[in-house]
Amino acid sequence: MSIPDYQSLMLPLLEHTSDGREHPVPSLVDALAADYKLTDSERRELLPSGRQVVFDNRVGWARTYMKKAGLLSSPKRGMVQITERGLQVLKDHPTRIDNKVLRRFPEFVEFQSAKAEDVRQVPEATIAEELDPQENIEAGYHRIQKQLSAELLARIKGCSPEFFERLVVELLLKMGYGGSRRDAGMAIGKSGDGGVDGVIKEDKLGLDAVYIQAKRWDDGTVGSKEIQAFVGALHGKKARKGVFITTSGFSKPARDYVRDIQDKVILIDGNELADLLIEHGVGVSTVASYEIKKIDTDYFADE
Repeated sequence: MSIPDYQSLMLPLLEHTSDGREHPVPSLVDALAADYKLTDSERRELLPSGRQVVFDNRVGWARTYMKKAGLLSSPKRGMVQITERGLQVLKDHPTRIDNKVLRRFPEFVEFQSAKAEDVRQVPEATIAEELDPQENIEAGYHRIQKQLSAELLARIKGCSPEFFERLVVELLLKMGYGGSRRDAGMAIGKSGDGGVDGVIKEDKLGLDAVYIQAKRWDDGTVGSKEIQAFVGALHGKKARKGVFITTSGFSKPARDYVRDIQDKVILIDGNELADLLIEHGVGVSTVASYEIKKIDTDYFADE
């Protein structure tokens, strides 16, 4: 069974509190997971940010929304209890509780309002309510990142090979390789040296070296033949570490070959290159940034 969305969790969560007692949040999460027969992998699945468990996050939003509507309360830290309003809602034997049901209560409408605009004036389709608010933000963020990555890669493919080499230098420097900019530039600039485009310091002290192959390919994929030639060039220089960077992709045989050899060779295709450029701020600029904050429960622990 797939992980239910946060609105689908509202009714079963309320039903688990119908005895009127105080319930610890973790026990409710476990009970709901058992209801939906979630697997261990589903219980561990993380949001795109990798910082929160999807199921726990959705239970949290279901709890928050019903608290805002007055169906649940938190009598003490980490505990949940049904309210008289929540009991009354259950007496009506609803088949589902969702945001539409919660909008019957003015406290929830006020909570959901955006800058004094009544949420009831916003078409349902525009709210993307199948996801909780945090998931909506993360999903939107990753759509923007994916579009930016595609645009960035297209722009790189339209640049000259010389510009591509400078771009690789800038990225490697931002990632902590290469020592000084002058060292890195000279290293990558040695094109055609026995199947290796250049050598760059693995760290700023130059304790080890990494050999680089940087190829701007517009079409097709890099095959195992090209990778074998690169590895052969590494052996010719008695080197064990290499990075092959391309704007294209790598064939399955090429990736299989790298996986099975003892040498440490990293393949970076066009999509991975674009993601690294975005992550390290090369060729992109920040338009806006947002902070998502939550209640500091420790601050209110003694209240």
